[in-house]
Amino acid sequence: MTLIRVIYNWFKNFVYETQSLFFFSVIMVQALFTRRWYLTETMDQMYMIGVGSLYLVVLTGIFAGQGFAFAFSMELADFGAKNYLGRILSISIIRELGPVLTGLMFAARVSAGITSEIGAMKSANQLDAMSAFGIDPIKKLAVPRLIALVTMVPTLTVICDAIALLGGWVIAVYVAHVTSTVYWATVRDRLIFGNLFVGLMKPVVFSLVIAFMACYKGFTAEGGTRGVGRATTQSVVMTSITILIVNFFITRVVFVWIKGYL
Repeated sequence: MTLIRVIYNWFKNFVYETQSLFFFSVIMVQALFTRRWYLTETMDQMYMIGVGSLYLVVLTGIFAGQGFAFAFSMELADFGAKNYLGRILSISIIRELGPVLTGLMFAARVSAGITSEIGAMKSANQLDAMSAFGIDPIKKLAVPRLIALVTMVPTLTVICDAIALLGGWVIAVYVAHVTSTVYWATVRDRLIFGNLFVGLMKPVVFSLVIAFMACYKGFTAEGGTRGVGRATTQSVVMTSITILIVNFFITRVVFVWIKGYL
């Protein structure tokens, strides 16, 4: 009975949190299309979220690309098919590696920052003060972060893809001894509509996941500083897991939908 009660309570809390997150997300989307616009706040968030994460994305992309290239080159060498290294890297990086790695980097860095910042403001009653002065906290705090994420996550995903392919080129030329012409030609062969569509669609969806969950956990944080820390941890874990789950369903559904373009 104790185990059943634990499972029941967990399921009840899960349903409640999911419902609350859904309604909060709807409110955020509605606020996105209402006046007033906080352009300065939005630009600040784009700088902090985008430029502040650039170094992390570059380092992740170059070493991940080199690691994938090295592993694939070893396997392809056994079949005498090293010339296909660029083709395999292009598919794996654009479809999966670039979007997922970038999404997870943002989930680790940005979602923690958003949740802790908003949670600290709530703990200090600053959100109530905004409401008292007639300022909508969601419009002021959540919407600029949503816009910044939707703009910067796809942008940095493209940069991550390019850096990863460049790192793969280094391994292809200097380790696998594939010529630059062959490598970039096979990379270009897979830069087709289907791969590019999936590679750009995923970061947009991931940015929505990060924005909705991080802001929600920040606005619902309770229990003072300890509660803010707990909400931040939950935000990172929930966002990361959700990105991996959403990535699977996008891959499954979209590949069936645009099968003729791949």
